[in-house]
Amino acid sequence: MRMCMRKASPHILLSYLAIFFLFFVVVANGGDFNYKEALTKSIIFFEAQRSGKLPSTGRLGWRGDSALDDGKLANVNLVGGYYDAGDNVKFGFPMAFTVTTLSWAAIFYQEELRSSEELQNLQDAIKWGTDYFLKAASRKNRLYVQVGDAVEDHECWIRPENMDTRRSVLVVDEKSPASEIAAETSAAMASSSLVFKASDHPYARSLLNKAKMLFDFAVTFKGSYGGECPFYCSYSGYNDELLWAATWLYIATRRPKYLQYIEEESTSENVKEFSWDLKYAGAQILLSKMQLYFKGLKSMEKFKNQADSFVCSVLPDSPSRNIYITPGGMIHIRDGGNSQYVTGTALLLSIYSDLLAQFNQNVTCNNQQFYPTHLMAFAKQQMDYLLGENPEGRSYMVGFGKNPPIQAHHRGSSVPKLPENYTVDCGMSFVYWFLKNESNPNLLTGAIVGGPDRNDAFLDRRSQSSMTEPSTYINSLAVGVLAKLAAAHPL
Repeated sequence: MRMCMRKASPHILLSYLAIFFLFFVVVANGGDFNYKEALTKSIIFFEAQRSGKLPSTGRLGWRGDSALDDGKLANVNLVGGYYDAGDNVKFGFPMAFTVTTLSWAAIFYQEELRSSEELQNLQDAIKWGTDYFLKAASRKNRLYVQVGDAVEDHECWIRPENMDTRRSVLVVDEKSPASEIAAETSAAMASSSLVFKASDHPYARSLLNKAKMLFDFAVTFKGSYGGECPFYCSYSGYNDELLWAATWLYIATRRPKYLQYIEEESTSENVKEFSWDLKYAGAQILLSKMQLYFKGLKSMEKFKNQADSFVCSVLPDSPSRNIYITPGGMIHIRDGGNSQYVTGTALLLSIYSDLLAQFNQNVTCNNQQFYPTHLMAFAKQQMDYLLGENPEGRSYMVGFGKNPPIQAHHRGSSVPKLPENYTVDCGMSFVYWFLKNESNPNLLTGAIVGGPDRNDAFLDRRSQSSMTEPSTYINSLAVGVLAKLAAAHPL
């Protein structure tokens, strides 16, 4: 039988070759790194950041109990939670984002985490944060958002177990609202309620009830809060957090009031980053699933278009890319913890690639088609860069791979174990431990540090905080992608 074949255009042939090449890259490089090891260590890092009374099951022997009187100055129990980075302050804003993004990983990559035997460890990490937030949001229209004097803390280089700085407490309420922090904490509680819904329904219900209460607080008493400045200033305002929280609440409850808020009251914008301060892209990708599932749902169409815009802004081959990529291939948005933009982009591209593949969809950037494989290939390349495939030929995860960082900008890791009643000399603490050009005595397992500059250069010195300081939200954004890579590329 004679078959009539249509001649393929050069554009179509190039597209197929691109898909084949990307597939080949993903498969060929699959054995380059032990992603399961990286996943395990990325979760262990959260144990290094724990504040409060530590369990006997901890895997980092150099950590001990700390800040057991937190909240005492305000006559409230605020023991627990996480230190955000290399200091000993508990900032509620980044802590909440950490919990939200860990929960997203636990929900979206549940099976991958279970197959890697890390689901329980991740749930434990999430619960350490949510237990704290239940205390911090114990009263209606009141949220405790910070413990520790950030200025005093940054004038003393001491491990949390021995710190003697003032543990002041910051609170927001009806008179001094903070819609950004209240909404982000709402998102954390709503998303985590889904994590525990099957295993501990009463606990999940208590989280969801707090999420609803906090969202109402954020919407009813709108206002921005500058109390965590200059360390965590929300330059993007609170509209992104309100959309983010409403989205998670709708997913958790399916209540029309949250969908109505999303459709009629929320604000959304085209963006090119996803971080502790800017959540639009995350909400847009979550809402895109609704548009893909309910075909023709006009109210969700703009979110799908904005999610596509995010992709077009970051993919290196996109004709509408508008972010900087280093000569070695790393996304660079700004100095100071730039790795968060790397892991954040990787997480969103990983999740969106799965959603697009599920519904047989692509992304169009100025008439150029990008397939789910394109998105995942770039997500993998970004994670591989951090794990060692970079011009420096080194890992940016402590305790993993080749030539990892040994001088992380981190008090607990860089100060050796000291007697319980050690007298702290804050002035000399920088001489004793901060300025020493030696490896940290305590291994900060799994910490992804801030990373190299826009020229791929990296200096492994404790004093280079923009390069060597880790944070909970850099790691929280990495967990989901690492879980997917570990499942896809087993050793």
